[in-house]
Amino acid sequence: MNMMKASAIFALGTLLGIGIAVIGYGLHNHIDFAAKAQHLKEHAVVALDRAFSAKVRAAKQEHIVPPAQYFPPGAIWTQDISHAPLDPQSSTIIAWLADAGGWGNNNKMQIDFGMRVLQADANTPFVPVKGLIPDADSDHPSTFPLPQGGGIEGHTGYQCPVPQEDCHLLVVDRSHGKLYEAYQANYADGVLNANEIAIWDLNRIYPPSGRGDQCSSPDAAGFPIAPLLFNADEIASGSINHAIRFTLPNPRMRAHYFVYPATHAGGPTGPASAPPYGVHFRLKASYDVSQLMPEAQIVARAMQKYGMFLADGGNIALTAQNDADTKAKYADLDFDSHSLRALKVTDFEIVDMGTPIHLTYNCVRNP
Repeated sequence: MNMMKASAIFALGTLLGIGIAVIGYGLHNHIDFAAKAQHLKEHAVVALDRAFSAKVRAAKQEHIVPPAQYFPPGAIWTQDISHAPLDPQSSTIIAWLADAGGWGNNNKMQIDFGMRVLQADANTPFVPVKGLIPDADSDHPSTFPLPQGGGIEGHTGYQCPVPQEDCHLLVVDRSHGKLYEAYQANYADGVLNANEIAIWDLNRIYPPSGRGDQCSSPDAAGFPIAPLLFNADEIASGSINHAIRFTLPNPRMRAHYFVYPATHAGGPTGPASAPPYGVHFRLKASYDVSQLMPEAQIVARAMQKYGMFLADGGNIALTAQNDADTKAKYADLDFDSHSLRALKVTDFEIVDMGTPIHLTYNCVRNP
């Protein structure tokens, strides 16, 4: 395959170069046409490289089944917002964010692959839970499912070595229709300690106020985390059918406010012109996704159709599921943490976000 690819690229590049050079000579414009020949040759090389690479990747993607949706049809995370109205402040907020430095990470859209999404089954053991803060934001289960061979965010096992780390633990128990998510989780001596736990009912379509107004979750916005993480199996299948989670540095988010479907805000310190927690970004329909590599195009199309929700404070804009628990692997897909760096803040717009809600931290849970 590599020999055929190289031969094809060489042959096409040579033909393009010779053909245009001859034309250039006949028109006594050697320099301009030589430059055009080189330009066309480079584009031909890129096109052929993508074509051959796509064939190789396709062979590695056979029998990949996209994961099932987390909530019933109609859930806000899977709504098509490609034609939803813009917020009246969209241009103003986007311009402010761009001037303020855009994304974190020196204004480069990068991807964090630290979070795992584990699958529980009928044989998964449940372990005792302790250490939860006694407030309304957290659910207070006595036990938590802990699949064998799993791990918390950023680590291969269930031990959180630094107490200040997020150490999210995400477990889907489809047999019981539950999604368990824990913040600052640590398993030691047969007991799971966690700062906060949210248990989501996968058979329920939650209202705009989610688990409750002013209520947090293991995600600062009060969101479920797993349903907003795209993964390698989705990319391999060719389609991501849900919105995506993103973060911004705290100084670039509006202080003291959030908008639905967020129900809480972390520690934002930005002015009134900054985007609030829960804001719904959409990649502009005019953005030409074909300029991205094929796998990155799949993520970009999801951003155009489903958008992305501002979920937490951070410097790495996007969060994807780790491929330790998927059949497809990012390396085989030629997809990495820099695959979407071409996307700028100004390539996005803001879907109508309604009236911002003042942050009080007075959580009132929904029934």
